[in-house]
Amino acid sequence: MPYFDAASAAPLHPVARQALLAALDEGWADPARLYREGRRARLLLDAAREAAADAVGCRPDELVFTSSGTTAVHAGIAGALSGRRRVGRHLALSAVEHSSVLHTVAAHEAAGGSFTEVPVGRSGAVDPAAYAGALRPDTALACLQSANHEVGTEQPVAEVAALCADAGVPLLVDAAQSLGWGPVAGGWSLLTGSAHKWGGPAGVGLLAVRKGVRFAPQGPAGERESGRAPGFENLPAIVAAAASLRAVRDEAAGEAAGEAVRLRALVDRIRSVVAERVGDVEVVGDPERRLPHLVTFSCLYVDGETLLHELDRHGFSVSSGSSCTSSTLEPSHVLKAMGVLSEGNVRVSLPVGTAEADVDRFLEVLPGVVAEVRERLGAPVSAPSSPAPARSVVVDALGRRCPIPVIELAKVIGEVPVGATVTVLADDEAARLDIPAWCEMREQEYVGEEPADRGSAYVVRRLS
Repeated sequence: MPYFDAASAAPLHPVARQALLAALDEGWADPARLYREGRRARLLLDAAREAAADAVGCRPDELVFTSSGTTAVHAGIAGALSGRRRVGRHLALSAVEHSSVLHTVAAHEAAGGSFTEVPVGRSGAVDPAAYAGALRPDTALACLQSANHEVGTEQPVAEVAALCADAGVPLLVDAAQSLGWGPVAGGWSLLTGSAHKWGGPAGVGLLAVRKGVRFAPQGPAGERESGRAPGFENLPAIVAAAASLRAVRDEAAGEAAGEAVRLRALVDRIRSVVAERVGDVEVVGDPERRLPHLVTFSCLYVDGETLLHELDRHGFSVSSGSSCTSSTLEPSHVLKAMGVLSEGNVRVSLPVGTAEADVDRFLEVLPGVVAEVRERLGAPVSAPSSPAPARSVVVDALGRRCPIPVIELAKVIGEVPVGATVTVLADDEAARLDIPAWCEMREQEYVGEEPADRGSAYVVRRLS
């Protein structure tokens, strides 16, 4: 069964498995002890730290291991903000950061801090000049992911890091998605990563803090990991994480083409074939500056949760940023910030070693699955274009979830003449994103949103 969700968790790399089993036999003792078992464990820990630091591009004494990538993000942001509290309590971040960053920022705001969220374009990348505009004299820390976890777009980290350095503001980079593919360029100040994203075991994160960055660890102090990650080190998992990071890096660069180049070619094929074979689809994310293994697309008139279940029934494990698969029933904050379609969203992220035949079969199955889901929902086969009487139409989609409001809009747009409007009443948060996206795809005019007794009224003018 093809597994296409490596961005959530990559399969355990064979090198990680071997290192884990070996370390279970050799690294079970306390590395802080001076007897031989402790010394042996310390040697393993030091070797793992050196290997991880080499992959990150920092000194071994600048890197600590944490219990997860999320813990590393929380500790990194909190420690940097506390270390620079005399500068101020303002934080800058992009609008598409991982939820671990957003949750930390929310806690910071609740404690009296402030933040500025830098918008992104339709590709999902920030404009360095706009990011520089968010830096203030009281900015204690800036945050920018190296590559987006939902759409794969790489951020201009080097450019933003240079601007932050000019402003005297440290930059924390969440490199969870990109670290397995190569080091993060630029003069970043803090960096975080997560082992299960590159094929290491779950439960291991890393936090690198450059020398000279003011940093004050928060919470009860510990004696281990420079006081920045209290608790007994999970040494076997750490050894496996470091070994697998080196292994996937070697495979990504590789001899001849390398795994990164091979997967990029497969993703390029998915991007082009999906656009050709599936009607009313939007492939999102930057087509060039992106991770090699990840592609995301959104399908009009499709219930994302049903689509994922149907693909699973056909043997494909994929994920989604769609509101229809979220436990909160809210649109993906990433897709919302980009201003792209969120309904029927599918994220395909290929693990190392993905077979070309599996990708080909996915591309054969997908169009039929999308068509079946659309037919089940009563979606229009094509955009209506028949003559219409001179009147406007109001569509009541209150109480109905995505993609129904957009489907109802598409059904009636042909009932009004060119220049007239359709007003969609909806209380589903996703409509705020998906109706403007539909208008752009269909070359209709999105007039705007108006308050309604319940929910909102979304006004669309027919142009053709």
